[in-house]
Amino acid sequence: MFAQPLVPFGNSLVLSFLLAASPIFVTLIMMGVLRRPAWQATLGGLIIGLVMAVTVWKLPVSLAFASITNGMVFSFLPVMWIALSALFLFNIATQTGRFDAFRMWIIKHLPNDRRVMLVVLGFCFSAALEGVAGFGTPVAITSALLIMLGFPALEALTYVLIFNSAPVAFGGLGIPITVLSSITGLPAPVLGSTIGLQLAPFACLIPFYVVALYAGWRSIKQLWPVLLVAGGSFALTMVLVSTYISYNLSNVLSSSVSLVVTILFLKVWSPQPDAAYAIDAAHLTQAPAKAGAWQGPHWQGWIPWIVVILVVIIWDTLHLSKIGATPVHWPGLDKQVFISLYQKPYAAIWNFEPLGTGTAIFVSAILTALLTGASAKQFSAALVTTAKQGWLAVITVALTIGLAFLMNYSGMTYTLGYGVASTGVLFPLVSVFLGWIAVFLTGSDTSGNALFGNLQVAAAHQLSLDPVLFASANSAGGVMGKMISPQNITTGVAVTSLKGQEGVVLARTFKHSIFLTLLMGLVVVFQQYVLR
Repeated sequence: MFAQPLVPFGNSLVLSFLLAASPIFVTLIMMGVLRRPAWQATLGGLIIGLVMAVTVWKLPVSLAFASITNGMVFSFLPVMWIALSALFLFNIATQTGRFDAFRMWIIKHLPNDRRVMLVVLGFCFSAALEGVAGFGTPVAITSALLIMLGFPALEALTYVLIFNSAPVAFGGLGIPITVLSSITGLPAPVLGSTIGLQLAPFACLIPFYVVALYAGWRSIKQLWPVLLVAGGSFALTMVLVSTYISYNLSNVLSSSVSLVVTILFLKVWSPQPDAAYAIDAAHLTQAPAKAGAWQGPHWQGWIPWIVVILVVIIWDTLHLSKIGATPVHWPGLDKQVFISLYQKPYAAIWNFEPLGTGTAIFVSAILTALLTGASAKQFSAALVTTAKQGWLAVITVALTIGLAFLMNYSGMTYTLGYGVASTGVLFPLVSVFLGWIAVFLTGSDTSGNALFGNLQVAAAHQLSLDPVLFASANSAGGVMGKMISPQNITTGVAVTSLKGQEGVVLARTFKHSIFLTLLMGLVVVFQQYVLR
């Protein structure tokens, strides 16, 4: 059995930490500085990670390739199966004219103001999609909609990525919290309540923050009532649901309440018209219909999104994902590695779930096709388009998660965690960056919690700090890494003109990711040293 070394290089934690972080540095530099496509950047990071794992951490080659293949298979199912199914739903909506109908419904029922559209769609609507799909698909679908309303592709994608933060911690029906509880042994309801309180200020802040980036402080003065309603209703519902009802429903209910309340509020209040942010006339008309194409009421544009939300909730309630679920102990890897930091063998189990969330979304796409009367030609066109949009994302995500698993099983990730946990009095400030690193690598707050949740608790006990607070900080800090995750960005650009320009997007979001993570760290410091 291979025992992971925590300080493998020169008996120096600092040097070992820097070497462990080198694959992350390479990926960030290749994407953000050299502006290479995400697949090239993640391939570069994987190569460096493989060299470090084998030569410095002394991971046997067989275990190295077994961990990479385990990660790549996990990236296909469930991760990209969810993303591809959601893209297929989007393409069904597009082929049947319902996506354009949704755009026209938005134009008809909201003020003619791109700033308002940005908040309602980029924040409220995207959060609702995050509650059922995630893995970058809310970013792809929402940015495509904003582009149809006249936003430049880079702006649309950047702002939606920043918006896609506060909803991530509760993910699809609270799964990240459930995993965090199972890993740490801490009660899930208490974790959910703590995370809700940590993220509430950011749910209020994010609409103001993004509108300030997009349109400046003058627009904050003009739009503050709707920004407060959108962010405030989301934050209040999130706290109430996660504390008094069920953390599982927190994201779905928070986003739904925020979306409905904001739209209703805009019926009784609207900002003063501003020609600088009015939607161009070219985007105010419905796309010309092809011969024999559907033409009908705009409310039908809601059909795909209502169907997918209902199906996923029912699917989860009936526990359909458990049917046929089979744990696969990964050959040559399962319990062949000893985690020195936790003093236990490292399991390698791939949960094969043929009826998982991705299948629920795929069924939603088929139901949408039936309800909208999609022809065989439209159905086939949606499949072909999804394949064209998604193949490069599949490769990129496979490389990214392959690297994440390699770093996990070699011990490189635990060296990073051990280094951060050894910061002593500064730990409350920097602990959020553990979650940030994990979500950057895996693109998933769920995986980030599985990776570092225990480490946060162990460090908290060692430093006589609150373990619940720091397990929660791992999840809350991780959401800020979502906007720079290669997986999230790659899926997001799949439906835009920016495919292959992921580095440009990363360069736009990176500083905001760091800044917001630091703010989250200050919140944790305040909770630990002032409130407790």
